[in-house]
Amino acid sequence: MKALIPAAGLGTRFLPATKAVPKEMLPVLDKPAIQYVVEEALVAGSDEVLVITNRAKPAIERHFSPDPELVAQLLAAGKHDYAQAVEAVGKMPVGFVYQSAPLGLGHAVLSASGAVLGSPSDPSGSGSPTPEPFYVLLGDALIPDAQLLPRMKAISEAHRQANVIAVVEVPAEEVGRYGIIGGCPLQATEGVWQVEQLVEKPSPEAAPSRLAIFGRYLFSPRIMELLAETKPGAGGEIQLTDAMVALLAEEEMYALVIDAEEGYDVGTVEGWLETNARLAPRRG
Repeated sequence: MKALIPAAGLGTRFLPATKAVPKEMLPVLDKPAIQYVVEEALVAGSDEVLVITNRAKPAIERHFSPDPELVAQLLAAGKHDYAQAVEAVGKMPVGFVYQSAPLGLGHAVLSASGAVLGSPSDPSGSGSPTPEPFYVLLGDALIPDAQLLPRMKAISEAHRQANVIAVVEVPAEEVGRYGIIGGCPLQATEGVWQVEQLVEKPSPEAAPSRLAIFGRYLFSPRIMELLAETKPGAGGEIQLTDAMVALLAEEEMYALVIDAEEGYDVGTVEGWLETNARLAPRRG
C-alpha cells in the first residue's frame, strides 16, 4: 500500500520560525515531525511513502536523501549511533510529488493521483495495474506507537475493503474547528462507527456528534476520481471533505474512535510544545 503525506502548506501558524524552516521539519525531541509520520507509515507496511510538497521546501527532500559524507564524518568521530540514525533516514523509501499551487488539502491529495491510480504496466500499454487502497497521513498528527494504521486496515478488511478514518472525541465548544462525523456505533465492534454523515466545522448546535476526524485516512482509489470532479469551495480550495461526502454516497465508510492520549497534535505552537513535553519522558 502507498501512503501519502501532504506537506505543501506554508506553516503560517509558526511564522516567523517557518519562514526558512518547513513546519514539518520542526523537531519533536531529536527528530523532525515528518519523520515520525513516515516511520508510522512504514511500520504499517506501506511499500512507498509519497510526500506531497512544493519546490520551495527542499529541506524535507534533503532530510530523506542519503548523506554519505556526514555518515563518514560521524563514524570517524566515533559517533556510531548518530551515523546509523542518519544513514537509516537516507534509506527510507520516500518519494516526492509536487503540488502545483496552494489549492487546499483535497488538491494536495489529488496531486498524487497518478501514483495511486497507476499507469500502463508495459510499454505497449495493453494493461495497467489495479489501483489499490492507500493511506493519507496528515503531518499535524503524530501517532508515536504506530499502531493506528494496522487497526484501520483490519477494519477495512473486515468490511469488504471499506474506507476507514480515525476520529477522536472533542469538547462541544471545539467541534467548529474540525470535520465531524455522524453515524452509529457498531454493536459487534467496540470503538468503531459506521459513518453516515460528514460535516465540516459545524456549530455545536448543528454537529451530529463530537467525533472529529484525526488526520488518518484509508481510502479506496475512487476518492481520487471524485477529487478530480470536486469544485473549489471556500477560498478557491478543493476540500477533501467534499470528496469524502461524495465517496460516502457510493461506498461504505467506518470510523475508528481513538483515545485522545494516543495522538499528538503538532499543528499549533501550543500543541507542538505540549507534544515535546509529553514525549520527553519516553526517552528515558
